Amino acid sequence: MYSSHSLMVFATYIAGQTQFPEFTLVLMLDDVEVMYYDSPFAKNGYRTFYLKDHQNCTDGLHVYQKRVGCELLDNDQPGLFLSWDAFNGQNTEEFTFDVAKRTMQMNLPWMRIKGMGQMEWLHVKFLYEHVYHPVCMKALRAFLEKEKNTVMRKLKPKVRLFRKPLTDSQGLQISCLATGFYPRHINLTLFRDGQPVDDDQITGREILPNGDGTYQMRKSLVISEEELHNTYYKCTANYLNLDNKLDICVKKKCFMVGHNCDRWDNVCTKLTYLCIKIVIYLSPAILNCLITF
Repeated sequence: MYSSHSLMVFATYIAGQTQFPEFTLVLMLDDVEVMYYDSPFAKNGYRTFYLKDHQNCTDGLHVYQKRVGCELLDNDQPGLFLSWDAFNGQNTEEFTFDVAKRTMQMNLPWMRIKGMGQMEWLHVKFLYEHVYHPVCMKALRAFLEKEKNTVMRKLKPKVRLFRKPLTDSQGLQISCLATGFYPRHINLTLFRDGQPVDDDQITGREILPNGDGTYQMRKSLVISEEELHNTYYKCTANYLNLDNKLDICVKKKCFMVGHNCDRWDNVCTKLTYLCIKIVIYLSPAILNCLITF
């Protein structure tokens, strides 16, 4: 079974006085940095002045950024070739090449201003179809083979549901934390009496990196002490590496906040069943003792 992957180049050029390198380049395989480069330019590049003309910019600090790369689909087939340009924090040009359909989708206002003709566009399409996209896919597969133990690993999340008293009020904060999972895709849902809690009541929701290359996600909800005793709260984690969804809940029959209620229910059921079997097994002996006595 395959999973989707991407190889992306992030390039930044800064014109003007700054403490940062004028040019930096980062090559990312999925979310793993596989190459980094930075170097000062000996002279200003043409592209920056070209953008300044269209943005009507004066001298000062200006930043040009570009992201370009390709995708490998989860069926192990080549995906899209993608390109984005930004100038001073604003998206300016977008380009997508679909190798399967042999089509291009673009939002390139500056190229249209330059007045490219049909032959120029055919040349661009040829380059993306026969040069850029094949080279990118070859590099993606090569890096994927080299880094497969990192980007193809699958780590299950550790999920906790816990409460914390709020010092500035009489309420409590219910938090569901999933951590230590990889890759980063996860669906974490807080339920109140079996119904999903509205997003506008929840804080958190962002997927954040851990220091060990895994990820974490936290969702929190502020409730009153009364709500905790009268309402059933549950956190459900759906993750690609879990056979089934994982439910963690808070209610009276949970001995501690953060324990899996379903697990404790199963333990109690098994203990009850075992006690009944012991009683049934010992009943004849106990009855004989009573009769003898």
